[in-house]
Amino acid sequence: MEKTTFAIKISKDVIGNFKTFCKEHGIKYSFFIEEAIKEKLKEEELKEDILDLKTLRKEEKLAIPFEEYLRRRGV
Repeated sequence: MEKTTFAIKISKDVIGNFKTFCKEHGIKYSFFIEEAIKEKLKEEELKEDILDLKTLRKEEKLAIPFEEYLRRRGV
């Protein structure tokens, strides 16, 4: 997998805690950050999915069976 550099500004306290944690647990900084970003992205996508489910659940009463939909389309 191709790697790239991504620079951000973070408070000194957070960086200090992060570096201490990684050193104590033998974790590479880049590995930890990459995994944290992946985890957060999945979490945010799940939130969006749940919101969609709540929204679409209200519309479920209006849905017709798939077979009827196909019949109406002449398939």
